[in-house]
Order: sequence, then C-alpha cells, then structure tokens
Amino acid sequence: MEAHANERLGFGKMGYGCQHYRRRCKIRAPCCNEIFFCRHCHNEAAVAQVCTNCGVNMGEYFCQICKFLDDDTEKGQFHCDECGICRVGGRENFFHCKKCGSCYSDNLRNNHSCVENSMHHHCPICYEYLFDSLKDTTVMKCGHTMHCECFDEMVKHDIYCCPICSKSMIDMSRTWKRMDEEVIF
Repeated sequence: MEAHANERLGFGKMGYGCQHYRRRCKIRAPCCNEIFFCRHCHNEAAVAQVCTNCGVNMGEYFCQICKFLDDDTEKGQFHCDECGICRVGGRENFFHCKKCGSCYSDNLRNNHSCVENSMHHHCPICYEYLFDSLKDTTVMKCGHTMHCECFDEMVKHDIYCCPICSKSMIDMSRTWKRMDEEVIF
C-alpha cells in the first residue's frame, strides 16, 4: 500500500505546467474566475480596462499610461501628464505648477510661494515622500511643503516655524500685537 502511495506522489512529475512553472495543478484567478497554469500566464494578457481573456471590466477608471485601475470613481481620479502619475480629487480642482513640479489645489493658484520641485521631497515631520503621498499636503508661506496632518500637529504643539527654513508658517502679527498690548498694560 505504501509503495503505491509513493508511486502516486511522483505521478505526472515534469509532465504538466507552462513555460513559467512545471506543476501538476492549475490556479483559478480570483478576478475573472478563469483557470490558468500560473499568475504569469494570466497576467501576460495585454493590460486593458477589459480583460482580453475573460471579458471582465477590471476597473471603472483606467489609465492606459499608468496601467492603473480603480472601481471607486468617487475619488475623481485623473492623469497629470506633467506629473506623470494619476492623482485623485478631480482634475477640475487642481492645477499643475510647473516650477514646483506638482499638482496643487486650485485655491493655491497664484497664491503660493514657488519652490522648485518642492513636492519631490520627504515631509520634514514624518519623512514620507510627498509627491505620490495619498495624504493631503499644504504649502507653507515660505513655499516648503508638508502633510496637512503634520502641519496641524506642529501648530497644536505651538510650533509655528517651518522645520526646513525656520520662517513663520502662519501670520503671527495678531499674536505679536496681543503680546505687545500685554506688555504695555
């Protein structure tokens, strides 16, 4: 009985599979429920919004340039040619600043100090790369950038200067005026 079991263990060895793997089984791809020898055989199909093997729509949003797919179109995905990546938030709400080298919210159009490639750096607080970060970013008066949540955390801890250049991050004139009035009286 044991000899028969050992014989079965080797049945079909190296006789099946594909160019990527020699194996005696196939896999079912979870995206299309089709059966393939391996994930590479499935993935070798041309990248498209609709799978050429099974006809399934892989995502409501599809960027041919980035090969990026997403079903949640509520995010307002769009591709920025100058940035070279897809962004979220709706193209109508953003502009690309050529000097800063990144997309910014429309409320910063003609309302920020440009620092060349300012978004192509790490956040000075959490050190996450800013350019492709999913977190909201802010441009300080000096033109340096950081995550909004890091900025808010600094202000919450009474730190009002840019961690890069030490210039004021916010307008402190009312604070200085109030302090002057306290000293005078």
